[in-house]
Amino acid sequence: MRQKVVCLALAAGIMMLGACKEKKQTGDIITSKYEPKALVAPIKMEADRQSKDIVWQGKPYRIDIQRAPADSLPKLKDDSGQEYVDNMVAIKITRSDGSQFFQKSFLGKSNFTAYLDEPFKSNGQLVGIRFNEADNSGLEFSVVVGMPDAPDDLFVPLELVVDRQGSVRVEKDDDMDMLDYDDDYDDNDD
Repeated sequence: MRQKVVCLALAAGIMMLGACKEKKQTGDIITSKYEPKALVAPIKMEADRQSKDIVWQGKPYRIDIQRAPADSLPKLKDDSGQEYVDNMVAIKITRSDGSQFFQKSFLGKSNFTAYLDEPFKSNGQLVGIRFNEADNSGLEFSVVVGMPDAPDDLFVPLELVVDRQGSVRVEKDDDMDMLDYDDDYDDNDD
């Protein structure tokens, strides 16, 4: 009988040791294989035209802003090497009699490089220009220079002002009025 008790105790001890044994961890991590996106022909933004009738200093004006891809400008590249086409934006301001008050074309970001840091100087894209407001100092426009195919919050906001003599002044915009950039022109007059 003593042999049976010893055998049972030995069996119970072996079972307890087996239950306490830790399962072996393999350390394998299962993940999908990284495949870089395939590069395509240079990507272009769509052409865009905005028109707005305003009253400035008691007189009516019409503001026309046109954005178009500028194939003649140097191509821009993102981190993966994908090429993008910069844009040309033309602003034309006419009086109610049809005479021209102001007209200027901005070829890519070149007119704004003094206000840009790297990497915007080399690979930033002129995303667009929008009319913001008219006040006694002039007609204020919001300018956006951003990184192609980057999140919306990766851009440099600038302010462009056309004064009463038709001169242009550019400065960094700390006001950030262009956060409603797309919503401002849902009532376009084409």
